[in-house]
Amino acid sequence: MRYRPFAKTGLYVSEICLGTMTFGGKGFWQAVGDLQLPAVEALVGASLDAGVNFIDTADVYSEGESERLLGQALKSLNRPREQLVIATKVRGRTGPGVNQVGLSRGHIHASIDASLKRLNLDYVDLYQVHGVDKETPLEETVRALDDLVRVGKVRYVGYSNFPAWQTMKALAIADANKQARFVSAQMYYSIAGRDIEREVVPLALDQNLAILPWSPLAGGLLSGKFDANKQGPAGARRSGFDFPPVDHGRLPGVLDALRQVSQETGLSVARIALAWVLTRPFVTSVIIGAKNPDQLADNLAASDVTLTAAQIAHLDAASALPSEYPGWMVDRQNHEPRTANRS
Repeated sequence: MRYRPFAKTGLYVSEICLGTMTFGGKGFWQAVGDLQLPAVEALVGASLDAGVNFIDTADVYSEGESERLLGQALKSLNRPREQLVIATKVRGRTGPGVNQVGLSRGHIHASIDASLKRLNLDYVDLYQVHGVDKETPLEETVRALDDLVRVGKVRYVGYSNFPAWQTMKALAIADANKQARFVSAQMYYSIAGRDIEREVVPLALDQNLAILPWSPLAGGLLSGKFDANKQGPAGARRSGFDFPPVDHGRLPGVLDALRQVSQETGLSVARIALAWVLTRPFVTSVIIGAKNPDQLADNLAASDVTLTAAQIAHLDAASALPSEYPGWMVDRQNHEPRTANRS
């Protein structure tokens, strides 16, 4: 397992992060996975033994059951707390009350206490807002997150699913008030969904944010089990739940390129898709999910894959985003270096 700097925090995290969306199987999340404690302990233990030190969960996964199971597994496995980087999230609905959702100070403070109790931890290393809350001013959210850092319940704060402009606004608020700023961006990113390269990646590079791709296999679409028409095995999550969305016009070329490299290397399509994400210089850690030990082992092995320059170029070309304005104008107006010789 290789490790990468986590933004400018001084921490290093494994380039593979274990996601826990498959833990619990309650409510809506049953379609994603329904692993219970014995299976959870086995997956978490195998991940830690493979060198993973970064685990991501959320208070809404299986209505809190994912956090509870992770907490029980960590207690049972008894690994040194200081060697782990544990992340969770806040924003989604956690109860029927009108205020049990969103990014208000009240919901944030109540949610961290509930998460810590379920996780059986004194603090989390990374607390992430799970998406935009249009009802709550960013100033309120940033201040509430800063409070949690100051009292020691949270070490660092990050975000997920924000547009670039809103991220920059939150960073500006934090900087102006000397408050804890976002250090990471957990965003959907895969070889079939490269949208963040337009605005989010340039922002993250400029502001020293760690990018943590979620669903790097596009909800299983890049697992090697599906064709371009979404035909896959019966009962597969992607068969009945088309999420995250992808551009199905470009998908056939992406799948063909993945299969070609898979045949060249003798490695699974899923491993190639994950290895490609790891070639991106702006990626810090890729979040994987697994339902069984075989899936986990194959995904973890992506950290050991070295793609050739030709293979990377082939995959890049097959998955490239179409040019959009103002990007094409920026490129057009900056293609010539200012130091070029002029006659």
